[in-house]
Amino acid sequence: MTKATREAMVVVEAAGYDVVLVETVGVGQSETAVADMVDSFLLLSLARTGDQLQGIKKGVLELADVIAVNKADGEHEMAARKAARELAGALRMLRSEGPPPPVLTCSGLTGAGLEELWQQIGAHRERMDVAAKRRAQQVRWTWTLVQDRLLAELHGNPEVAALTKEVEREVLAGELTPALAADRLLAAFKRP
Repeated sequence: MTKATREAMVVVEAAGYDVVLVETVGVGQSETAVADMVDSFLLLSLARTGDQLQGIKKGVLELADVIAVNKADGEHEMAARKAARELAGALRMLRSEGPPPPVLTCSGLTGAGLEELWQQIGAHRERMDVAAKRRAQQVRWTWTLVQDRLLAELHGNPEVAALTKEVEREVLAGELTPALAADRLLAAFKRP
């Protein structure tokens, strides 16, 4: 997913689009990867989904540049405002450096709060050095590609393939530690 997403973003930007939105499925790992690809990371949350702070991983809160609680309309507006207050309080405790990101409420149904949300995303982008962030992202992406290619070569190596089932069986049986198993697999990979 990460490689295809990053490449799609490059194509869309090359086509002249100034704004590219990347949506994740909300499972934690994908958010971390996407946060490393984008200029601004928006965490979109919902009220009335159980305990707000239980449902959101600490790491995702720390990644967010702007947070919005959606569905702040009609009979649910008060619940959304309460959820936003809880999130803002949690952020003050979690973030030791710099000010916490803004926490807003909005409604995709009525459009309420969307203009302010867009302004906060723009303000975040203005405060940061976009060029420096993108250069740093390029360096991290380089190492991600190196890791992916090395892993593909490792799995495709016939020596490693011949040894894999035996090493996994020994680890599962408690006869071999993961560190020694890794050493054996890497030694097989390095054999001329």
